[in-house]
Amino acid sequence: MKFHQLHFIKCTQRNMDSDTLQVFQSELTCSICMNCFLDPVTIDCGHSFCRPCLSLCWEEGQSPRSCPECRGIADRPNFQTNIVLKRLASLARQARADHDHSSEEQICVTHQEAKGLFCEVDQTLLCGPCSECPEHAAHSHSPIHRAAEESREKFLKRMSSLWKMREEMQLILNQEAQKTQSFKKYVTLRKVMIKFEYQRRHPLLQEEKKLHLEALKKEAKEICLQLKKSVFRMTQYIERLREMYRELTEMCHKPDTELLQAMGNVLEMAYLAQMQMPQPVNPELSCWPVAGILDTLNNFRVDNVLTQTTVHHLSLDDASVMSGDDPQGMSRQLDGEESFVAWGAQAFTSGRHYWELDVTHFSSWILGVSKDILTSDTIIRINYEEAFLLFSEKVNDQYSLFTNSPPLVQFVKRPLGKIGVFLDYDNGAVSFYDVSRGSLIYSFLPSFISSPLKPFLCLRSPRII
Repeated sequence: MKFHQLHFIKCTQRNMDSDTLQVFQSELTCSICMNCFLDPVTIDCGHSFCRPCLSLCWEEGQSPRSCPECRGIADRPNFQTNIVLKRLASLARQARADHDHSSEEQICVTHQEAKGLFCEVDQTLLCGPCSECPEHAAHSHSPIHRAAEESREKFLKRMSSLWKMREEMQLILNQEAQKTQSFKKYVTLRKVMIKFEYQRRHPLLQEEKKLHLEALKKEAKEICLQLKKSVFRMTQYIERLREMYRELTEMCHKPDTELLQAMGNVLEMAYLAQMQMPQPVNPELSCWPVAGILDTLNNFRVDNVLTQTTVHHLSLDDASVMSGDDPQGMSRQLDGEESFVAWGAQAFTSGRHYWELDVTHFSSWILGVSKDILTSDTIIRINYEEAFLLFSEKVNDQYSLFTNSPPLVQFVKRPLGKIGVFLDYDNGAVSFYDVSRGSLIYSFLPSFISSPLKPFLCLRSPRII
């Protein structure tokens, strides 16, 4: 601490009576915690609070955010530290600490002198003679108040990290809860797809269909339980981070000596808490091979369906993408980047057609059929709503499959080789198959199709193996 600041405090204590000094310190007191300001911020209405106190107060979810004192609306969510108040609060804490030097805890039993120094290596309080002893002489020593203020800064950095992690974890929790609902809806739809698949191509395999549906029900139940436990773990973890944040806040308000002696243990506990972050569940149903499916599909096989190729920027036109219905904004990630694009010069207007596409060496791709494929010198444009598409994209280090219209995540294993596409134009159905596993990926259930449809393929980023 600078000499003029210490001189200011001593002069203030000499020249002010106790009542005046108490009023002076009260102006540096947060009205939420009733302690000296800790990392103070001044909000729109002019009132000031400890940043941690305000964060905890607003974290309760009040909307719109308002001043805890005057209830004025705070338009901005983030505020800069009030540097002047922060310095004055530090001076006020030292003024308060100066009255504590005469207590027994502050007096060295050996030398009967006040313990005014802190040994950073041994994390202990020392008097002057003790600091010159052989066991401490080579260590770094600081005046208690300066060491305490430095420790408070370390606490504040750790608290900032905890709070950021709590906010990130809350977003992950919201996604996990949404994922649970999406998975349940997907399982219901998949049951319908399986029944449709057997009815359309294998009406006599009733026993296999029954086993398939029973296996799906059992596996889905286990995954739902995993998701439920995951949501519970994340909720508990967020609460633990919040409590740790509160404990660190309370520790920062402790007297200097108490803060310094507990600092190491508390920071270690906070660090360990951050290292125990639960990971989200990646729900993925097993691939159930359908007997004889590829033999049946190959009866409708067509080759060389992709005759037009180019390297262009791809654009997906669809209102649902702009409105946020797209799962995790994944189609936006595929939109606008340079890609290898191929499509059929001839469109299908009737009949049944099956073809296979190899995506072995690609992580991000789109394939299926589309009504209109518009080309220009710089961009290829397809209508998202007038297409039947299967997407693959890497999101948060996880590979995801999803379809369009409506956007739907596919909770099945990602195919790594060839993908079969089956267009049943007359019945208005489009299906995708994992060729290597002989299993169904997804079926767009029967709908009315009136426009010619062209095979379509878009390849991006080579897969890193």
